[in-house]
Amino acid sequence: ERVKLLLQNQAEMLRRGALMRPYRGIADAFARVLREEGAAALWRGNQANVIRYFPTQACNFAFKGYFKSFFGYDKEKDGKWKWLAGNVACGSAAGATTSSLLYHLDYARTRLATDAIESRANKRQFRGLLDVYKKTLATDGIRGLYRGFSVSIVGITLYRGLYFGIYDTMKPIVLVGPLEGNFLASFALGWTITTFSGACAYPFDTLRRRMMLTSGQPFKYRSAFHAVKQIVSTEGFFTLFRGVGANILSGMAGAGVLAGYDQLQRFAGQHDYKIENKMKGALK
Repeated sequence: ERVKLLLQNQAEMLRRGALMRPYRGIADAFARVLREEGAAALWRGNQANVIRYFPTQACNFAFKGYFKSFFGYDKEKDGKWKWLAGNVACGSAAGATTSSLLYHLDYARTRLATDAIESRANKRQFRGLLDVYKKTLATDGIRGLYRGFSVSIVGITLYRGLYFGIYDTMKPIVLVGPLEGNFLASFALGWTITTFSGACAYPFDTLRRRMMLTSGQPFKYRSAFHAVKQIVSTEGFFTLFRGVGANILSGMAGAGVLAGYDQLQRFAGQHDYKIENKMKGALK
């Protein structure tokens, strides 16, 4: 994950002197981090990610269930397209709500992960997680912790909408017959959808992280439109997809979450069914 963030944001790091020369790819980024900072540095920023990850997953699934009471449609009764739109809306609303609560942790993780020793000063900007908050609040206030938030909502809405919407739509079509309840089949479907969703939303992720890195800096993007105009005009459109290969590899975790969630639902459903049958038998 750190390698992905370094590749994704290297142009911004180069511009402000936080990196001396660009990375040539995933292997080069790995090698340089190991050589310059040591193996433990591959997990720099992971503390914020761990703190953020579990509440994010819990909130996403909880809010998804909540919003399903508003947007949940029956495929047979309401029609295929209304059902699909409802799945996408549930995923989008859940992702946007979760992001509004936990965005500052993602900001802190990004700043720590892109804080390389290989800079003009040859030292780190931040000593740790609390130092990120302290320095950002001192220079930019609360706004600094939420820089790029608006474009993040667009990206997370698109990603979660596709992630949950397509999965919930394809699951009853693909995971049937011998594949029903199969963890590997569920994982493969989840990884395919995670990869597709991540690639579609990746430019928005790049924009928000590039905006994050301007907190505490003299130069700041005035808006998401200003950011995309500046970045694309000077670096080209495909710079928005830097690091997408590493993102696809890390998408295995997202696929595992989907597959594991399905297995838990299946187990819980079977367990409830057995308890219900036992209760019925006891009442006879």
